[in-house]
Amino acid sequence: MHKLAVVLLSGGLDSCTILAIAKSEAFDIHALSFRYGQRHEIEIDAAHRIAVALDVKNHTTVDIDLRSFGGSALTSDIDVPKGRSNEEIGSGIPVTYVPARNTIFLSFALAWAEVLAAQDIFIGVNALDYSGYPDCRPEFIASFERLANLATKAGVEGIAQFRIHAPLIEMSKAQIIRTGINLGVYYSLTLSCYDPSPSGEACGECDFCHLRKKGFAEASISDQTQYRTARALA
Repeated sequence: MHKLAVVLLSGGLDSCTILAIAKSEAFDIHALSFRYGQRHEIEIDAAHRIAVALDVKNHTTVDIDLRSFGGSALTSDIDVPKGRSNEEIGSGIPVTYVPARNTIFLSFALAWAEVLAAQDIFIGVNALDYSGYPDCRPEFIASFERLANLATKAGVEGIAQFRIHAPLIEMSKAQIIRTGINLGVYYSLTLSCYDPSPSGEACGECDFCHLRKKGFAEASISDQTQYRTARALA
């Protein structure tokens, strides 16, 4: 009998890695992406490339409109922060935080998992090299797992015991990259930038470009990302 898993796939470095991890654990993958009104919607193209490259048979993209609420640089006209230091990135919750985004995404994943009779959900959150997001912490993942088993028919009736897998949560970006390389991941397919060009070039200056470049440098692995500015490569 096949093990089924729903994997949240954003098109970024972390989600690509967890997809590869889930495949290495012999799960039958159902990948789930979201077109949620994000300014970097080109990440949906990256998610599709990754799903094809990793031979995912079922990849679904759901449309939801978080621009209706705004409140984030990713879903409104607020500028994406650029050129911040490690100290600035690690201090406070930045304007790129999308209110309750991971709660919303996991809720959709949970609903699909219940329909599929899958008990495992994978998400690529990380609590070390992260930008202060409250929904990337271990406490959040543990709490959502408890909620999943309280708030579903399958959980209440004992049909399923839902598990939320966050294998990257305590890994550095360099460790994540090394893990993915060992699993055959092609990171050139991914997009981490929060302010890419229409053609998909990364800005090289936002928090996530900074963390990505730092991770590749610490892993001593060449970063094949296409950056928009020469300064970003310095």
